[in-house]
Amino acid sequence: QGNMAFTGKYEFEGDENYDDFVTKLGLPSDKIEMGRNCKIITEVVQNGNDFTWSQHFPGGRTTTNTFTIGKEADMETMGGRKFKATVKMEDGKIVAEFPNYHHTAEISGGKLVEISTASGVTYKRTSKKIA
Repeated sequence: QGNMAFTGKYEFEGDENYDDFVTKLGLPSDKIEMGRNCKIITEVVQNGNDFTWSQHFPGGRTTTNTFTIGKEADMETMGGRKFKATVKMEDGKIVAEFPNYHHTAEISGGKLVEISTASGVTYKRTSKKIA
């Protein structure tokens, strides 16, 4: 584990509460359909407290956020909205407040487990390590 706990490439494996969550966020139905069971590849490069977190979507679109634990950073949501956030590390989990949801990410059993909570709905996405 240690410093490089998050570094790796992860492929979407499964999720829970997707529809409820994206509906709460107010995503349009075409975006909801596009994201359902979307084989997102998440690529993480961790260097101490510095992270580069990329999500590669089918069709070639990529969202990349670069941040340092404890420092404010310019971030972008999956939907492309720009915002500022200070990412924290709590008990080995990455914790970030997005504009309309609370997000955590951790490595558990060799998998990347991401949990987002909005208006009482919890969305969980699990990705398996492929590199």
